[in-house]
Amino acid sequence: QMGQDNLSAVLYGKDDLRMEQREIPVAKKGELLIRVHTVAICGSDVHYLRHGAIGSFIVNAPMVVGHETSGTVEEVGEGVDGYKKGDRIAMEPGIPCRMCFQCKTGSYNLCPEMRFFATPPIHGTLTRYIAHPADFCFKLPPTVSYEEGALLEPLSVGVYACRRAGITVGQRVFVLGAGPVGLLSAMVALSHGVSAVVITDIDDGRLALAKECGAYHAINVRGLSPLEAREKVVAALGQEPDASIECTGVGSSIETAITTSRSGGVVVLVGMASARCDLPILTAACREVDLRGIFRYRNCYPTALELVASKRIDLSKLTKAHYSLEQTREAFERSQKADVVKVFIRCDETR
Repeated sequence: QMGQDNLSAVLYGKDDLRMEQREIPVAKKGELLIRVHTVAICGSDVHYLRHGAIGSFIVNAPMVVGHETSGTVEEVGEGVDGYKKGDRIAMEPGIPCRMCFQCKTGSYNLCPEMRFFATPPIHGTLTRYIAHPADFCFKLPPTVSYEEGALLEPLSVGVYACRRAGITVGQRVFVLGAGPVGLLSAMVALSHGVSAVVITDIDDGRLALAKECGAYHAINVRGLSPLEAREKVVAALGQEPDASIECTGVGSSIETAITTSRSGGVVVLVGMASARCDLPILTAACREVDLRGIFRYRNCYPTALELVASKRIDLSKLTKAHYSLEQTREAFERSQKADVVKVFIRCDETR
């Protein structure tokens, strides 16, 4: 009944995205065949399109893009229990080896053999059908939409950032950057019962949205030095923040996070921009400001799903745009504009 339609968005290299038919995969042992419903465009997808690479990950062969995904179970592979055709699911996009030291000690996001959707040479999900391990699929309750299911991926980054920061009740939190991950990180922090969240950016529209999403203070830092930005943040919070979540990757912003956080505080490095930058490392060392990196997430999808299903986090305020799979090129063009937080591509028009 599926026919032969497996239209896919395939990236061949810089600015070379083609719509092609690919073979429909088969659900192997332990897998589900998923009819993809919704894919949200991520900044990494756009970066691969514009540059053909991210760091050492280079598009050397045609690659299906997309990794923020929800869909419907089409077939259940051998040995899979608890799923049936028609179940609505979200897919965690990274498949670790499950055998290495990192996997066995719980840090599977650091698995050296990780196979992550749309990270060369692994194909992504912007297609009609994909097979995926059942243990990295999560059933969506009736109250959670396909669109929200796709957003569980960037929301999991926010969950993990807050975990790494040790966010807890009553703290004051500083989020740098009001892009998708910054906004979601702020929303996760707020769900933890923090006393205040201040967020900075250089776009007034994004800052206004941050206020709508619950941020107590939103500050435009365009043209400000790290010291000037620090003064505004501390004045807004009434004291230095306990934790800072840096979501831009820009050197001056990281410096602001380090110099603004309280002594003994934490800075979580979420944003990835330049491979190297100058930092006031002596300031961090003498004030015992912990610098903690994060790489994707681990064991965060269940928490992200519960936050959405329980309405502790409301994703409805995020500005959005919607396209069909056939309109993928137009969707990518729109995603590079600042008027929307997330662009969604619907791959299944039957549901």
